[in-house]
Amino acid sequence: MGLREFLLPQDTVFFDLFEQQAALLVGSAAKLICLSENFTDTKAKYREIELLGQQADRVTYEIKRELSKVFITPFEPEEISGLAVALDATMVYIAGSAERMLYYDTQEPDAHMIALAKMISLSVTELQEAILRIRTMKDPERIEKHCLEVSQVRHLAHDLLSDAITEMVRREDAMQVIKSKDIYEQLEHATGHCKDAADVLSNIAIRHA
Repeated sequence: MGLREFLLPQDTVFFDLFEQQAALLVGSAAKLICLSENFTDTKAKYREIELLGQQADRVTYEIKRELSKVFITPFEPEEISGLAVALDATMVYIAGSAERMLYYDTQEPDAHMIALAKMISLSVTELQEAILRIRTMKDPERIEKHCLEVSQVRHLAHDLLSDAITEMVRREDAMQVIKSKDIYEQLEHATGHCKDAADVLSNIAIRHA
């Protein structure tokens, strides 16, 4: 065992919990794509996302509870808290997007919504890869590469949001504009919180490599 491994706590609880959170996000993003690409059985599909969100809430609670109990953590408490908050917010916006698709009585999600859902899925998959690597910190450059991908997707999502709104206001009635804009923004916000999580992970990689 090296000096770094000797000094750091060997309790893996935070790594375990963050990996659980990442897996739940990947699952919920996949179900969001399924909902947006095949808009049938919408209540059942939304319910699946909602249940994953509830599981994620419990994981977030456990992270906060563990953080309040321990004195020595594998990285800074602020980093643990910041990552937990960003991942939790991502799940909130995934579920919020699905909820609005359902309750706004969306006839069929458009191509922009589908594209944004896929961007969320790509982002959370990259986050999962980064989170799996913070347990050992053997390849910090790889962690930063995954985080950079998330950041790039965030910029693409922001541009797509602008394009979607511009196109929508030219052809939709006022009520549909309001509803669709809200869904677009929920989806785009999810990518923003993915970037927040990526920023924390990147900082962890730099500080603890």
